[in-house]
Amino acid sequence: MNLINKRAARTVPGSIAFKLSPVAAGCAVFMALASHAALAQETTSGQDAAATGASNSSIQTVQVTGIRRGIEAAISVKKNNDSIVEAISAEDIGKLPDQSIAESIARLPGVTAQRTNGQAAVISIRGMSPDFSTGLLNGREQVSTGDSRGVEFDQYPSELLSGVVIYKTPDGALVGQGLSGTVDLQTVRPLDFAKRTMAVNYRREKTGLGMDNDKGHGNRFTFSYIDQFANRQIGVAFGFARLQGKSGDTTRFESWGNGTAKYNGQDVNVPYNGFNAWTDGYSQSRNGLMGVIQYRPSKDFTSTVDLLYTKYDRNNRTRGIQMPLNDGTNNAYDQPGQLINPVLSGNNVTSGAFNNVRAVLRNDAVSWSDTTKSIGWNNKLRVTQDWTANLDLSYNSAERTGTNIETYGSSTTLDTVKFTAGSENFVPGLNYADPNVVKLTDPQGWGGADIQAGYVKFPHVYDKIDAIRLDATRDLPEGMFFSKLTAGVNVSNRSKTREYTEDLLSVKGSSSPFATEAYPAGSGSGMAAGTGINVITFDPVANLNALYDLKQKMHPDITNKDWIVNEKVTTAFAKLGIDSQLGSMPLRGALGLQMVHTKQDSTAYSVDTAGGTSDATRPTSPVSAGTSYNDFLPSLNLIGDLGNQQALRFSLSKIMARPTLNDMRASGNFGYDATRGIYNGSGGNPKLDPFRAKGIDLSYEKYWDSKAYVSAAVFYKKLDTYIVTTSRTIDYTPYLQPTTVKAPTNIGLFSSPVNGNGGNIKGVELAASMPLNVFSRYLDGFGVVANASQNSSAVNLPDTAEGGSGTMGLPGLSRRVASLTLYYEKAGFSARAAERYRSDFIGEVATNTGDRELTYINGDKVLDLQFGYEIQTGPMKGLSFLVEMNNVNDAHFKRYRKTKDNVIEDTRYGRTVLFGLNYKM
Repeated sequence: MNLINKRAARTVPGSIAFKLSPVAAGCAVFMALASHAALAQETTSGQDAAATGASNSSIQTVQVTGIRRGIEAAISVKKNNDSIVEAISAEDIGKLPDQSIAESIARLPGVTAQRTNGQAAVISIRGMSPDFSTGLLNGREQVSTGDSRGVEFDQYPSELLSGVVIYKTPDGALVGQGLSGTVDLQTVRPLDFAKRTMAVNYRREKTGLGMDNDKGHGNRFTFSYIDQFANRQIGVAFGFARLQGKSGDTTRFESWGNGTAKYNGQDVNVPYNGFNAWTDGYSQSRNGLMGVIQYRPSKDFTSTVDLLYTKYDRNNRTRGIQMPLNDGTNNAYDQPGQLINPVLSGNNVTSGAFNNVRAVLRNDAVSWSDTTKSIGWNNKLRVTQDWTANLDLSYNSAERTGTNIETYGSSTTLDTVKFTAGSENFVPGLNYADPNVVKLTDPQGWGGADIQAGYVKFPHVYDKIDAIRLDATRDLPEGMFFSKLTAGVNVSNRSKTREYTEDLLSVKGSSSPFATEAYPAGSGSGMAAGTGINVITFDPVANLNALYDLKQKMHPDITNKDWIVNEKVTTAFAKLGIDSQLGSMPLRGALGLQMVHTKQDSTAYSVDTAGGTSDATRPTSPVSAGTSYNDFLPSLNLIGDLGNQQALRFSLSKIMARPTLNDMRASGNFGYDATRGIYNGSGGNPKLDPFRAKGIDLSYEKYWDSKAYVSAAVFYKKLDTYIVTTSRTIDYTPYLQPTTVKAPTNIGLFSSPVNGNGGNIKGVELAASMPLNVFSRYLDGFGVVANASQNSSAVNLPDTAEGGSGTMGLPGLSRRVASLTLYYEKAGFSARAAERYRSDFIGEVATNTGDRELTYINGDKVLDLQFGYEIQTGPMKGLSFLVEMNNVNDAHFKRYRKTKDNVIEDTRYGRTVLFGLNYKM
């Protein structure tokens, strides 16, 4: 075996990334392989032409721009990186094509997004939930506005980013990596640009097209400026992005599932136990500011300060109706609904009616304001010819403040409601839009002993992290197997605080639970989803203080929402670059090791639910707990050069993902269980260890310079442990108070997240990017970018989804994922059609208590179209026009309970059409 150092100069673009999208799997790879001969011939011809051209006195340079520029830059990143990565690159300054970076990321191979309010928000990599990946900005860990770790990428304006790199295998020198992958967002470096560059973009959009309800509108504005001063020793970049708009009405139908009812003394199957029907709309405003200052007084020293600030405000309005039909427990005031006049098919009711129905009218308002701040200062100094030192300081914070108002109304008269199986259309006997029929009131007694004619929550989340990194790199002597050594240490401190205040609403000036108040003057009406039921509407924000008295709600569950989690993570790392030869095969890559020490703790409250005389007087005491642990994370990435621009990649690694922060809270409720004679409780677990796994990857890649590539990859992750919620035995002594009811023993049961058994996840990924002129010159300008993946998992978890029982699969896992982009770009004209697909999966949604719960979500396809023209000559050179259509196929968001025929939510958003102008100089 002959191991020789073969350091060849490889050009790695300073910028990055890739314009993604992609495929009907095998088709793309077959098409790409079929073009092998054509591309090879083109390369040979190009070499001959280059040789001829070299003898000429003048050489013409062709600059690639637009869609092709983004694709080729992304291919270069994928080709030259030591890890297995996917990449996105802006086609031009300030010109990533999607509204948020989440939309762009979701088109990459093996990557999916879950839609929130019709837009991609959180990202799953290789079939694992968002909590298993991490988000970085310029290599620095980012915090989140939610109550967990998963970064909500819709917070980041795509126009302010130059690209994204997704690491599917670890990099030994990259800190803050995830178990499923790592998303590194990147901003520009002004000294990488040859000259001053400015760009202005404007978009005007219409939303909710194809819906029967009101349409929405909005606009986006972006300004970007890059310049160099002082003989190119100073570079400055500045970007501003603003999004503002009002949505069209979206409809959301939530079934309470099917069930059985009594008819003539027999059990019959009814299609609906009840339902919620909502019509939603929102207004939003997002401002983003990006700034970079680079100082390079000599080739040996560079200092860079970068800043990203975003402010995202959103106001949701919901009108709707809740219908308890076949509801055996119905409410505190009325008898259960009764089935009448059914039409039967065997034992199944195909149509009929329920009487004794007291509907609840809802006019709700949910608003939140998210603010993120990220600042970093990087200093790189070449100390000697072989040594380079690097110091990096960073700070990142995210804050969310919200208000969630619910208002309730009803009629004093019980209703009879007709239904038909398979239809979301219902026929009530009352007019719920008539202010003479319906009033504001406490219709269902949801507050128990307290009056509850409405409810309001005030959530607050604050998350911050500061970090310092010091490392050094040494170029190793020629003739060694290893070419470069990088070693250093990174210390980060993170703190996340969650707080909740909640109030009961009662009709102003009344102490009776049956008190009513007329809807305010000027109230309107509107349809509740597609049910055919018209409901009364009003503005709950403007009328809150005029119509209601507020009383703070005290309850153990609310107390448990208040917590603080702290983490201090010290990472020592070393990475050896490999640039050598194995026999006759060139070999490169990296061998890395990270030694990670984590110290974590949480402060919260413990509530004795059996003490006191009411929920408001339960004994509460502060509690703190924590733990520390060490992890050794080796990684190996090898790339064998098979010749003819073919590469075989192999990766072996040990990886980890820290628990979700909500699971790490010290909060807990407990009480004396008289039936079993023990203490019993539930809560979080600040002593959790992380998810740990081992990964192996194998990938074949074929490139044609940076113009095209095809790849086929397989991966396998062995999860050594998985965090699940289960009951365990604990000693309650630290939580007992003088008022606590005494049990025979202080040893009891406590339900909380624990480190349980693991499993595995594996998959196959196919990808291709290809200009179609390799098949025929008549296809010049056309191209395709495509990918598909197939995933499977042996992880089985307790089914905690609504109405679930038994076991469920791995959250975030879609077994089939695909994306296909077809594009055309020539002579200033451009067109793009992009579709992404994912099969059914288990996702997370927010509950009405503000917590997260798992749910079954239907797979979907989302199709986007884009057409443009750029003026390339004359005084208007640099001006371009754009028409874009999103969600062209009007894909619904659907949730179901265990089986797909038991749909519990069907939300429709409609289509969006956007017109834009871009100008660059």
